[in-house]
Amino acid sequence: MRPTIVLVHGAFAESASWDRGIDPLVAEGHRVIAAANPLRGLAADAAAISDLVRTIEGPVVLVAHSYGGAVISNVDADAGEIAGLVYVNAFAPDTGESCFQLAGMFPGSTLGEATVQPVPRSDGTTDLYVAPDSFHDIFCADVPAPQAVLMAATQRPATQEALVEPSGEHPLWKHVPSWFLIGEEDRIIPTALQRYMAKRARAQRTVAVEGASHAIAVSRPDATVHPILEAAALRVAA
Repeated sequence: MRPTIVLVHGAFAESASWDRGIDPLVAEGHRVIAAANPLRGLAADAAAISDLVRTIEGPVVLVAHSYGGAVISNVDADAGEIAGLVYVNAFAPDTGESCFQLAGMFPGSTLGEATVQPVPRSDGTTDLYVAPDSFHDIFCADVPAPQAVLMAATQRPATQEALVEPSGEHPLWKHVPSWFLIGEEDRIIPTALQRYMAKRARAQRTVAVEGASHAIAVSRPDATVHPILEAAALRVAA
């Protein structure tokens, strides 16, 4: 049975950010689900994706962008037959690490007070958006300006609490094969950090794409699809 591909978006994006990569995956015979990541809290978001995986028969390849990488790293190992993890400009935290903590380990991230728009919520949490006038430059510099405007307008906020929440005790990448795709012009997650996490995870393969922004799944769908198909093929071959 060919693996089902579950695509998990990150902060400041939504499920449609995977649109350009879905058709090639379906053409290769895979069922594809672009999951709605709640972006409310790391443990709660991972539980939501775990619940989705439990409904899937057969092998699953989890693919994540940005904060979504922290989410799939915390998916319950017993949720299903998880065959591979693909990190697309994504965080892969170890126990106790948070996304914000990791982003500060290496220089290069432009996400900060000057580029983030906080929205305090009545439940005591704080939603974070990328400020519209910064979005194109720091999030998706390699997409056309009109598309960047649309992406900024439709972005979904993550809570600040999710981005500072420590990762759980059993990172999935310690037990499941992983692939890392790195945009060389990522201005959200430093490329040095991504290489560090890939090496730590003993990735099957790490590929860097010259000139690619943080929104690599939007701007370089072909490059994004390749490691996903490789991860899926490894499971089929096994």
